[in-house]
Amino acid sequence: MRKRAVFIGRWLILLHFIKYVKEEINIIRERDPAIKSSAEVFLYPSFKAILHYRLAHKLYLREHYFWARWISQRTARKTGIEIHPGATIGKGLFIDHGHGVIIGETAIVGDNVTLYQGVTLGGTGKEQGKRHPTIGDNVMISAGAKVLGSFKIGDNSKIGAGSVVLKEVPPNSTVVGIPGRVVRRHSEKVPQAELNQTDLPDLVSQDLSAMAEENRKLRKQLELLCRHCQQLHENEYEEIFTEIHELDENND
Repeated sequence: MRKRAVFIGRWLILLHFIKYVKEEINIIRERDPAIKSSAEVFLYPSFKAILHYRLAHKLYLREHYFWARWISQRTARKTGIEIHPGATIGKGLFIDHGHGVIIGETAIVGDNVTLYQGVTLGGTGKEQGKRHPTIGDNVMISAGAKVLGSFKIGDNSKIGAGSVVLKEVPPNSTVVGIPGRVVRRHSEKVPQAELNQTDLPDLVSQDLSAMAEENRKLRKQLELLCRHCQQLHENEYEEIFTEIHELDENND
């Protein structure tokens, strides 16, 4: 009877593993056009890192902290992906390339999240308790982005490459820059549908355009003011305005 129970237990574990592998194959095929065969899934750092995280997380919940950390650190050395066993990760996580990805102890990652190389879900100091971010469902965080602190990235949001996010992001938003700024809201497309990392607003160009427009308006107002002053004090300030115009022409 005992042997039968052991056999059934091992069979259930095998079935669960097969189900997990099938899910990972579907996830990777959906989000990575580079994959050519299902067998390649076993070579992906993301597959190995997440599989070992699941095991380490179970040990962590049972307070086997040393062995949980041993597995996570061994996995980090082999894959370049460091996931603390205390982190809470939902279904469908895909880490593309993956080298340099760090997920902190109290981080919470929702379902169907995509992370690229160099992403950090980290804290900001030595505070205790919840100190890492919460990532909503269907979020895409592009290469090199850093999300630091205990706040939430809303569902269906996109974080641009190299951004540093330090405060909460509403759902359906696009964030770029250092520090990260919300530049688009209420996006209709879910990031996972296209995984577009390049179609993002250029904040520097927008700011320069705004400054140029403001400068044009100020110049026009100054010219209007000069004309009115010339009419009121034509003789008295004629020399001053002549110098102003000459200076303006030299700058042009």
